[in-house]
Amino acid sequence: MKKILLIEDNEELRENTVDILAIAGYSVITADNGMTGFEMILQHRPDLVICDIMMPVLDGFGVLHLMQQHEEVKDTPFIFLTAKTERTDFRRAMGMGADDYITKPFTGTELWDAIASRLKKAAIKNQYFPPNLQGLNTLMYQATGKESLRALAEGRNIDKYKKKQVIYAEGNHPSRLFFIEKGRVKTSKSNDQGKEFVTELYTTGDFLGYTALLEGSVYKDTAVAIEETEIAVIPLEDFEELLHNNYEVALQFIRMLAKNVASREQQLLGLAYNSLRKKVAEALLNLHKKYNPQNEPPFIVKISRENLANIAGTATESLIRTLSDFRDEKLIEIRDGQLVILDQHKLANMIY
Repeated sequence: MKKILLIEDNEELRENTVDILAIAGYSVITADNGMTGFEMILQHRPDLVICDIMMPVLDGFGVLHLMQQHEEVKDTPFIFLTAKTERTDFRRAMGMGADDYITKPFTGTELWDAIASRLKKAAIKNQYFPPNLQGLNTLMYQATGKESLRALAEGRNIDKYKKKQVIYAEGNHPSRLFFIEKGRVKTSKSNDQGKEFVTELYTTGDFLGYTALLEGSVYKDTAVAIEETEIAVIPLEDFEELLHNNYEVALQFIRMLAKNVASREQQLLGLAYNSLRKKVAEALLNLHKKYNPQNEPPFIVKISRENLANIAGTATESLIRTLSDFRDEKLIEIRDGQLVILDQHKLANMIY
């Protein structure tokens, strides 16, 4: 049962509002002035605060200001409840970080709808969503009631790419979002000498090219199919409409991107400081995790030696020698040109 704190100095209105909230199944605690209300916020940690503006001792603006100085309660959903309807008061309330502003008199339905909306958005904001298609779909379903991102790809034109065919190139301006219906794609960057570094690998169910869309910039790398691949093409305006219509969705999307950035930074640190054996071991395990998230045997890593070397940040010849050492040590096996991981535990111990 969600706990709501109502801060209201008018006794009759306070009692009537408690009755309205109780009908909806909320647990309600009350305070008759702002200072007492703030003390109860720290003591009881309510799920949501409804607060009048004009009150003795400490007004509603003061309550919200004090809450924002305390890390443990600053993100608590906050709704102003007031008879003041001046535009300046509304702008001040929302500018201070209030989540909603309800004017008196109000109906029970208006109050219930506002509370339900704010509690739902708070739950989405505080929940962790893994940075993959499943996480994105879970987020969208909770925010909109449907798997909006996956639905974006349905009924779209499907472009087919052959192995080594470019999907988009570094420096180009994005105009669409890509969804991989089937196949695998790598993104990479090359230096002035033509040395390639693989920045990410994508597979069936992944979205591609969204970083440049969100940044409003050009592509920072080049995307190439590493096997025959089918991709649904989603126009930029459709993707932007989805993000612009839901702030919480956009916020979570950005947070998930940040997790990917942190992962990329860890990869770069490994390339800079790890030994050759550690680089190859880490590349093998990351590929296995990417393409076999259920960790079910056989533990096959299907990728060309050239691409694996680019991921590990080493020369192909050095990679081949290291793989030969791993095979002699019974860490991997090579079957029909494919790599089979025999001992994940020893490879992992090599990294840490």
